Amino acid sequence: MQKLRKKTAPSRQASYLKHNEVKLIQGGRAYFELLEQMIDEAKESIHLQTYIFDEDTTGSAVGEALIRAAERGVKVYMLVDGYGSQQLSAAFIKRFKDAGIFFRKFQPMFKSRRFYLGRRLHHKVVVVDSLRSLVGGLNISDRYNDMPDAPAWLDWALYAEGEVAPALEDVCKSRLRLRRNKVMILNKVASVTRECFVGVRVNDWLRRKRQIYKTYLRMFRDSSSYLIIMSAYFLPGRKFRKKIAEAAARGVKVKVVLTGNADVYLIKYAERYIYRWMFRNGIEVYEYQKSVLHGKIAVCDSRSMTVGSFNVNNLSAHASIELNLEVDDPAFALHVQQRLEHIIENDCIQITEETFNRKANLLVRAARRAAYEVFRFLFFLSTRQAG
Repeated sequence: MQKLRKKTAPSRQASYLKHNEVKLIQGGRAYFELLEQMIDEAKESIHLQTYIFDEDTTGSAVGEALIRAAERGVKVYMLVDGYGSQQLSAAFIKRFKDAGIFFRKFQPMFKSRRFYLGRRLHHKVVVVDSLRSLVGGLNISDRYNDMPDAPAWLDWALYAEGEVAPALEDVCKSRLRLRRNKVMILNKVASVTRECFVGVRVNDWLRRKRQIYKTYLRMFRDSSSYLIIMSAYFLPGRKFRKKIAEAAARGVKVKVVLTGNADVYLIKYAERYIYRWMFRNGIEVYEYQKSVLHGKIAVCDSRSMTVGSFNVNNLSAHASIELNLEVDDPAFALHVQQRLEHIIENDCIQITEETFNRKANLLVRAARRAAYEVFRFLFFLSTRQAG
């Protein structure tokens, strides 16, 4: 046993950064107010990378804040996905460049307005002054903000201040092929003395990184009492389904929280096809009712949690570039669990096998099966291309 401890300890220390302050941020007004505050308080540098940057009220406000930062001498670097952010006008982009912002689009191999082939930059990350960071599932768009006529889609981000920020900045720089800072910025992070273990987790098939995928597998495998999974587009592959079912079989209470109001209804049809599999394996299913659920977060045994851009499906697992933060801290994980339980209790309805079957006639079942097979085939193509 002593030899085993000596062997496993170094790898654990290497996979987490120790000194951090963290806070769970629910999407909507709270997120975008914090984001603009971070940009307005930036003194040296800003890295912002996202899948969708829309030229709407929210996008314009964030864009103006970035331009103000650049005009006062802050180095601003932006990377947006070429497919997800294709609606940005040339005039809007020109304003960024004229202000001195380093602006780039991440381009897939082939794309049109309705189709892309290749990797997509799906992660969402902001790093300010190599010290403060936000990682989550929120794009820069009105849909993720609280607007006068509509509440925000439910989403999450983790605010982290401390040693994790320079590591996230290195991730951003690597995407832009910028020189990476190999020296820790000790004078900035030295003020963060709280011990909170945070790990940067990346999924990128081209670079053979499957860190988020392995995080979820470890949660499924090692959970002993409790597991909550909230996912926007929940279509787990065969290995994920096997491990989730094994967790439920050994007595783990597994709760899966999904959207009841889908933004892509065909995906929701496919998702509901696997509800029967969850019922058979004793997994509790909940649907969020207040708006569209877009969050991607999981918590295990009041011990660890993960949050970011990764959906529990093969597109995230094998094709997209994803970024999550994993926190190994019992007090924080318990806080996250309580936040999710509050939403389950107040904003969700439980879908039971009885109520589900009552609404599923033969035509509906056939449509769900057809939708599932369509998406399974599309994910198969993405997976095969990903190698």
